[in-house]
Amino acid sequence: MAFSIAMPWNAGEERMHELMRVPENDNPTSTMLTPRATHLLQICPLLAVGTLDDQGRPWTTIWGGEPGFGTSLGSSMIGIRTLVDARYDPVVEALNSGKADGKVVQEVGSGRMIGGLAIDLDQRRRVKLYGRLAAGALDRSGDLEYHNIGQIQMVVRIEQSIGNCPKYLNRKVIRPALSKPRLLSESPQLTEDALRLLERSDMLFITSANKDLDMDTNHRGGPPGFVRVLYNGEDGAEIVYPEYSGNRLYQTLGNLQITPVAGLVFPDFVSGDVLYVTGKTEILIGKAAADVLPRSNLAVKVKIIAARLVEQGLPFRGKPGEYSPYNPSVRLLAAEGTLAANFGRPETRATLVEKEKITPTITRYRFSTDKPINFSPGQWVALDFAPELDLGYSHMRDDDPSSLNDDFIRTFTVSSSPTLSGSNQAGTFEITVRAVGRVTTFLSQKNPRAMLEVPIRGFGGELSIKDGSEGSDIPFIAGGVGITPLLGQLDSIDRSRLRLFWTLRAEDVGLAAALLRHYPDVQMSLYITGSRLNESAIKDSWELLQHGNGKIMTRRFEKADFEGIDSSVWYLCTSVPLRAVLLEWLQGKNVVYEDFNF
Repeated sequence: MAFSIAMPWNAGEERMHELMRVPENDNPTSTMLTPRATHLLQICPLLAVGTLDDQGRPWTTIWGGEPGFGTSLGSSMIGIRTLVDARYDPVVEALNSGKADGKVVQEVGSGRMIGGLAIDLDQRRRVKLYGRLAAGALDRSGDLEYHNIGQIQMVVRIEQSIGNCPKYLNRKVIRPALSKPRLLSESPQLTEDALRLLERSDMLFITSANKDLDMDTNHRGGPPGFVRVLYNGEDGAEIVYPEYSGNRLYQTLGNLQITPVAGLVFPDFVSGDVLYVTGKTEILIGKAAADVLPRSNLAVKVKIIAARLVEQGLPFRGKPGEYSPYNPSVRLLAAEGTLAANFGRPETRATLVEKEKITPTITRYRFSTDKPINFSPGQWVALDFAPELDLGYSHMRDDDPSSLNDDFIRTFTVSSSPTLSGSNQAGTFEITVRAVGRVTTFLSQKNPRAMLEVPIRGFGGELSIKDGSEGSDIPFIAGGVGITPLLGQLDSIDRSRLRLFWTLRAEDVGLAAALLRHYPDVQMSLYITGSRLNESAIKDSWELLQHGNGKIMTRRFEKADFEGIDSSVWYLCTSVPLRAVLLEWLQGKNVVYEDFNF
């Protein structure tokens, strides 16, 4: 009977544990092929494989299409037999360098390092493998050679295995497909096709090495586009991706601490295209990560030194399924204009002093601050709810998966004027928000008597309304609580020239009624949607609107609604899909809006 011996942490892993303040624990990696690893190897339809080329550069590939191409041979030996891209796959090239086609060659000495990740995306299962190549062969005879395809056979002696959690695995149903590999580019500068592939990618596989002692091949996943392009020049592109909350073993990053090079593969499961890259890595921690990729505490930057983009290079296709519930939203680069790049250190605190429920889901909150504040009309405030809501590290949190990568910082448009209390230095502001998520729901449940205090991370934004040409209209289009930038500016603009177009759900008509109670002179075209117009809860608000200064329609916007307005400048604050439609309708106009992108 074989027994697994506890693996020691390598120096790089220990360094990562120290930097990330990980409590001391044992390495769960087994020194053998465990029964679970054996089972998964034989039922998983995909296997990511990593190795080093003759220049010592790591590369990663992905093989398979259906279960059964990997099997246990006993005594921690495994066999792999599958069709591969025999011409452009860099791992196949590295493993077969200088060998005759079809000839089984036994490795000399301990054998070269092989990293592996058996993965079942449909069931969200994976297991990591590491071993040494014992023998291998590549057959490219007959029709296979004509199509640049070969059959690879390998025997690998497994020295490590460890099961991984299902976080960040996006479901896909895998089916075999005929490869027809065609090289599109070998440039380290990413082509337009490569850039588009990265924009679609919700998964990559990465290989790292601890010198010539150990190797790790693993997966990184997220929403499409979670990998961002920092630079794309002739000397090689630079890409960066966030390291989301994981199991805190830091086996990949530990290797990169020792040997800062990695090989990555980006498969396009729909088209079969594939991007292989290898390059130099840099681990970004804390402020260094946030400066490049705001809202990240840990990230990896890769300077690409060699790449291959291959059309239809994959021997499988994947039908997309549901995304992992643990995926956070895409984190944009600071250079891409994300709002999070403007968040500062919390130096001022805001205390909830008053709240007014306006509709079943929309509430107005008033805060006072412990220091004078400055903000301009139409700006947002960033409030940090982490002291109230952050539960600290958890490996898994199936009851609230999105909380694992949440910094609990939220931006809200200030719905009050800077002169709310008579002075720009008064330290008072209001926000009007809908309870739609964890933070806003928490806020809706707080009583001002509880003296809730939250740090302010800054004010920002530039949705300031200008009077423009004298006599011309001031058109503002709002969707739901998109009215908030206007609310803080109604006292400072000529309301007789304002033309408000506002789409609102029936249950939220109380918000429009509240506006008219304070500003009955506002000319409003209100577009009500939904089926709750006659419910008693909104009857009074509905009657007030009908007697207000404007008109009410029970439908959505139409292009003709915006014709005949005497203005070249339009202001928008709507959902992104509605904004896209409006921008098409308002072509030729100067349209002012703000992206609320994190």
